[in-house]
Amino acid sequence: MKKKSAVAKKVYPLAGLQSWHDVDPPIRLGVFGDPVAHSLSPQMQNAALKHCKIDMHYARFHILPEELREALNRVRDLQFIGLNLTLPHKVAVPELLDRMDDDAKQIGAVNVIKIDNRKTHGFNTDGRGFARAIREEFSVDLRDLRIMILGAGGAARAIALECARSNCERLVIANGTFEKGERLAEKLRNFFEGPKVLGPVPRLQAIRWEEAAFQFQIANVDLIVNATPVGLNRGDPSPLSSRLLAPHLMVYDTVYSGERTPLVAAGIEAGARAATGLSMLLHQGALAFEIWFERPAPIEIMRKALQ
Repeated sequence: MKKKSAVAKKVYPLAGLQSWHDVDPPIRLGVFGDPVAHSLSPQMQNAALKHCKIDMHYARFHILPEELREALNRVRDLQFIGLNLTLPHKVAVPELLDRMDDDAKQIGAVNVIKIDNRKTHGFNTDGRGFARAIREEFSVDLRDLRIMILGAGGAARAIALECARSNCERLVIANGTFEKGERLAEKLRNFFEGPKVLGPVPRLQAIRWEEAAFQFQIANVDLIVNATPVGLNRGDPSPLSSRLLAPHLMVYDTVYSGERTPLVAAGIEAGARAATGLSMLLHQGALAFEIWFERPAPIEIMRKALQ
């Protein structure tokens, strides 16, 4: 007899993919990451599955970078219908997929996979999830904001593309490797050649990760977004100190936590409005559910599960 399991609390290694049939209902969805124990996706997605009477479970899988190819092959064989991907797999997985949608191709990163007849189709819901989260947290649309993004990896690229498509007032990319941030900015250049009036600072700019550069930019942005993994691990410092921040700012940390992240704490200390990435997790998770099942996600059920 199959045994029920506290799937939402478990973390399976690669070998654990074979355990999907030992759970009732079976595991047919999951998240791959390294690390992955922090992921709140199982409690959110399992609540949605139960509410919609869909007979399957969603689980966490700790997949190392060198295991990703084998793990994808296994889920094809095990009749999984979909996956989420988190660090460090978003950027590595595209070359292993059968196809990707246009957003995922342009971003060069995938956070949702749909599996149909053993074929893998990659998507990226980070940008749309981010836009909905900012509207929810701060009651403002991206098009009305001057935005500075910290980072230039997979999540940062998705967020930057969404900001550019939304015709935001201004976009600044700050990255530890300046050249990587500069390449991201150049890819978005054509979005910023429209009729908006140019002010004293460029509408699109990459900057070096230096205190003087941040100090200058703070006065010329409204929203700061942390799209780096800094803050994910206990003991991480804030990517920006409170003395660099200001009360007029909105601060959004894509690192999600039930507690304040270091950046959110620094923002609040500086008098800014600040939020963690729980709302982005919710909205990109709802979009993933809709990709897998081609039906509206029970978003309030998913929200309650996260809370």
